[in-house]
Amino acid sequence: MFDIKTKAKELVSKMTLEEKVSQMLHSAKAVERLDIPSYNWWSEALHGVGRAGVATVFPQAIALASAFDEELARKVADAVSTEGRAKYNMQQKEGDHDIYKGITFWTPNINIFRDPRWGRGQETYGEDPYLSSRLGVAFIKGLQGDDRNSLKSAACAKHFAVHSGPENDRHSFNAMVDNYDLWNTYLAAFEAAVKEGGVEVVMGAYNRTLGEPCCGSKLLLKDILRDKWGFDGHVVSDCWAIKDFHENHCVTLSPLESVVLAIKSGCDINCGVMFTLAVEAVEKGLLTESEIDTAVTRLIVTRMRLGILGGAPENKHYTDIPYENVDCVEHRALNLEAARRSIILLKNNGALPLDAQKLKTIGVIGPNADNRRSLDGNYQGTASRRVTVLEGIRAIAEAAGARVLFSEGCDMLKDRKESLAQKDDRLSEARAVAKISDALVLVLGLDGSVEGEENDQYSESVAGDKPYIELPGRQEEMLREVVKAAGKKPVIVVIISGSALVSEWADKNVSALIQSFYPGALGGQAVAEAVFGVFSPSGKLPVTFYRSTKDLPDFSDYSMENRSYRYFRGEPLYPFGFGLSYADFVLSNVKADKHNVAARIKNIGSRSARETVQVYVTSPETKEIRSLCGIKPVFLNPGEECDVVIPLNKNAFSRYDDDGNLYEIHGKHKLSVGFTQPDTRSVELYGRKPLELTLTI
Repeated sequence: MFDIKTKAKELVSKMTLEEKVSQMLHSAKAVERLDIPSYNWWSEALHGVGRAGVATVFPQAIALASAFDEELARKVADAVSTEGRAKYNMQQKEGDHDIYKGITFWTPNINIFRDPRWGRGQETYGEDPYLSSRLGVAFIKGLQGDDRNSLKSAACAKHFAVHSGPENDRHSFNAMVDNYDLWNTYLAAFEAAVKEGGVEVVMGAYNRTLGEPCCGSKLLLKDILRDKWGFDGHVVSDCWAIKDFHENHCVTLSPLESVVLAIKSGCDINCGVMFTLAVEAVEKGLLTESEIDTAVTRLIVTRMRLGILGGAPENKHYTDIPYENVDCVEHRALNLEAARRSIILLKNNGALPLDAQKLKTIGVIGPNADNRRSLDGNYQGTASRRVTVLEGIRAIAEAAGARVLFSEGCDMLKDRKESLAQKDDRLSEARAVAKISDALVLVLGLDGSVEGEENDQYSESVAGDKPYIELPGRQEEMLREVVKAAGKKPVIVVIISGSALVSEWADKNVSALIQSFYPGALGGQAVAEAVFGVFSPSGKLPVTFYRSTKDLPDFSDYSMENRSYRYFRGEPLYPFGFGLSYADFVLSNVKADKHNVAARIKNIGSRSARETVQVYVTSPETKEIRSLCGIKPVFLNPGEECDVVIPLNKNAFSRYDDDGNLYEIHGKHKLSVGFTQPDTRSVELYGRKPLELTLTI
């Protein structure tokens, strides 16, 4: 029997110190005498194989989260890993060992989307630790497959831990949290990734947490990750994070000290080059060669689990995946399905769906209407074909004999499109389109070149973050002018963004409002199909849409007080878990025990549609207002009904104490079972109150 860990130790024992250390950089050198090829550990697959040429560009992570569906997340990840293997197999034959060409994917990002101003929140699964846990585990399993010792690809849970901006301060910031928030919010998804998902890799964050740099934190990497949770994979630093120890965090005095702290704390790979100093550290007695052996053995184990090193058994199911699987018909179909599932209907006064057969002219206006960059989000691959909202609407409308008129209306950020023009140089055109069109679709928002990671291409904000959550530039003013020019004709607003963008005026004055988080390469087709009723929207918000930036605590405050639906005491514009449908559903016969909720669901509407049953729990003497603890998407035809069982979070009636140990909460727990939260705003918007029952523990 091939024992991977024993074989890895044997291989490491044959290396010189310099050869061992060369494996601890993200660009690992070849050791030809031991048949170890060079390998670049840095690859991306956030929503498709990223930065390595053509691949299926699926909806961004926050968009996928809107489906509230573990099985869909796993299917998408499985398709991504298939393409990753197909590209890797081809690249190996071509002798291409470059960056982004491996099968160790530094995804998923399971940080909590704590503040809507954070530019990288789009990479996450939202603000809720339970939803993030479920989708994170599903995505990890889709990437890795079912056998830990025969990995399809290696997933990486990042950024460990307590990391969610501000981007501009991430290299020096110290995230301070109390033990309750640490264990019950920030660490929950990471624990699930390790214990349930069997994740192979964990990436440390740039910032400090509770005074320790995350990539050199004894608390995080040793006490919690390895000793408490039993993690047996490897740890990688975020890129060039080790130099922050001495340059920005000032917890060490030199590069050599920083390398020693990181390796002694359990960081195995340096994304960067500083770990070359580990040779000097051993020679000076600051590190032992045994500590180097431990790190390198973990890395060799991963490569053997992938079947790409050291005589490990080859998995023909993976090594024989041909390049033709990249961007294939089946993956395009899944991509379109995922895009459809991600679309959230936030308002509809009856204007939607539009009937293209009854319209002569449709006006499409806005900076995101024909913006292909707004489909992608960040960390994207290269799509072979993209469909913008304008292109999607044009395809359906023109097939029905309607004419489509287009105007950008305004720039995304600036007050004019042409530098020599006067302010609002596209506004008269937008008003003209509004006046002569029978219906209008305004496509507003942001794109991935504006909000994202530090050092994005351009931004009016700080390092990819947003300074505020209101519509940027002249978009709000243009929106009001178009609605005024349209008169009584229907005006549908589509917001494309990676985070919450709000307009209270739009909520009160437009006919319908759709939120489309960056929807992937075919997102414009999906949005158009939603507008014309090809399918019924079924997405739910994975984040809270606050009414104003004034509702938000200080961006640098990591306390969860008054953040997210679990703690926010004000009234949101659109609550977490909210999303409308073109159909109508009812629940009955609700029963519950500690493990499951059972109910009967019926589609009493006139359209086939999908709805998501959501279960929230309010427990005695806890800080949370309520917490999501169960989800179940259900598809039903008109008049159809079925019985469903919704598994509950195994920690639904428990909390973590200050040491990270679970304790059961005794007493009466109120369960809310419905299609939204039970708060006043959700009930007002959805039109139906969830059912409630009490469970005594």
